[in-house]
Amino acid sequence: MTEQSDLTGQSERSERSGESDPSERSERSSPRGLGYRPIEDGVTTDLTDRLTYAGYLHLDELLSAQVPISDHHDEMLFIIQHQVTELWLKLLVHELRSAREKLRADDLPPALKRMARIKHIQRQMFEQWSVLETLTPIEYAQFRGKLGCASGFQSPTYRSVEFLLGNKNPGMIKVFRHDPETAAALQADLETPSLYDEFLRFLARAGHDVPADRVDRDWSQPYTAHPGVVEALRRIYAEPERYWAEYEASEELVDVEESFQLWRFRHMKTVERVIGYKRGTGGSSGVGFLRKALELTFFPELLSVRTEIGAEDAQGAGG
Repeated sequence: MTEQSDLTGQSERSERSGESDPSERSERSSPRGLGYRPIEDGVTTDLTDRLTYAGYLHLDELLSAQVPISDHHDEMLFIIQHQVTELWLKLLVHELRSAREKLRADDLPPALKRMARIKHIQRQMFEQWSVLETLTPIEYAQFRGKLGCASGFQSPTYRSVEFLLGNKNPGMIKVFRHDPETAAALQADLETPSLYDEFLRFLARAGHDVPADRVDRDWSQPYTAHPGVVEALRRIYAEPERYWAEYEASEELVDVEESFQLWRFRHMKTVERVIGYKRGTGGSSGVGFLRKALELTFFPELLSVRTEIGAEDAQGAGG
């Protein structure tokens, strides 16, 4: 008997006995051959009166918050880009506050864990600019005029991040006086020690010679570098094995600083690419204003100490 006749006979016997074809039975017992993935028996499908994914995340509110004010297709991208950024900024605020409190309590390991997460958030924010860069100048021009004076400069979440990292500017509060609740929250961040302030206080409690006027000052004012802090950090970097905790924390902070500066740079280049050198919608000089931000630093002595490390050896080698 040939293979073909054997298969035909098997099929005929199945039909007479009421049994299904063996190949069909195999398809039903295995997802192979199906055009979809069957729902497993244990999966909950009756969600009546239960907490659901959409309910937990308030998706009805979240996904209805995109309300274009023009009829241009690309405005949806613009809105979602900025809303997602606000969510990442909110998480940054959450993690920065926690890291600051852990440092205040001399609980360094979880503080470093928070900073590691912060760097990953910053990486997401950096890469996100590439999506907005798909918006061409002519596409943006078709709805930019509808934005009025609305600008990212007015983001209270971003301002909280800046204050928490140490870029204190009391004059920024007046931008939010139209919203007393937000202004009060920012005022509280302004008057509270920054992450770097708490790091310096942590070093002082650990016995390092941090100048007294850098661990007890008016926290609402911008931080200014001090040579005494540079010297304290130089000693830490000179003996990393002895001061490993302080050394590791210092390098984590430098990572956070660098990541933020890269984000600022990408922001500036994206704006340059999309609107050139026009003024910003909020009235700033645009690219020029953003470029000035690259000159700011949150943790000045952690960068300037690098000039001092190995300087004596270099001078000796040079004769």
